Amino acid sequence: MRYALYFTPPKNDPLTGAASIWLGRDAFAGETYPAPGEDGMPAAEQFELTADPRRYGFHATIKAPFALASSVNERDLMAVVEDFTGRTPAFEIPELVLGQIGRFFALVPGCLHAPLQDFAASVVKSFEPFRAALCEADIARRKPEKLTESQRANLTRWGYPYVMEDFGFHMTLTGQVPEERSALMKSILEKRFAAFIGRPLSISGLAVFTEEERGGPFKIHSWLPLAGAKHREIRR
Repeated sequence: MRYALYFTPPKNDPLTGAASIWLGRDAFAGETYPAPGEDGMPAAEQFELTADPRRYGFHATIKAPFALASSVNERDLMAVVEDFTGRTPAFEIPELVLGQIGRFFALVPGCLHAPLQDFAASVVKSFEPFRAALCEADIARRKPEKLTESQRANLTRWGYPYVMEDFGFHMTLTGQVPEERSALMKSILEKRFAAFIGRPLSISGLAVFTEEERGGPFKIHSWLPLAGAKHREIRR
């Protein structure tokens, strides 16, 4: 069993619904959907290109998946999640845009937003005592030889390379898209997510995702609102 602390909009948020249909799976309900039909892109191809993010569910990584340290249990973790969300104010990202990171597409902030960076760093630090140390295989899987010096330091200290100054908020929409299909994919995503691109995104809660077995689908265990948010808690 691994746990992860992710941002995702509330269960009934229109963005959650749109992204779940696009990815083919709803991490709240565990429902799956057929690939949507797109002009110029067969359903089978779309389904293949969304396979990687489908397993994780629609989210932005805040604290990457981790096994619990031997000194704590799930009840301990959830108690701290409740305390953390209860005293951490909700806030907004001023603008959400469609971005391309390498060969995959994601919804990202329009510019660096200090409250978002601070929030992510606070989550990473606050829940570090719950993380079991990485095994050698997990470290090797991150290919530390290809990371920057600061990313390698993050991997050693926090168990994940892309935190603190190296953190970049992104809500993944595809896996690796071949270069020759990139323009078409961009056009499809701009249309599908037109209602959300160029608009603010409310960071109104924090979700605990679980992965029961390595390589299995991630599911939402609990979604807890941040202080001041007007959304109900969702718990398993």
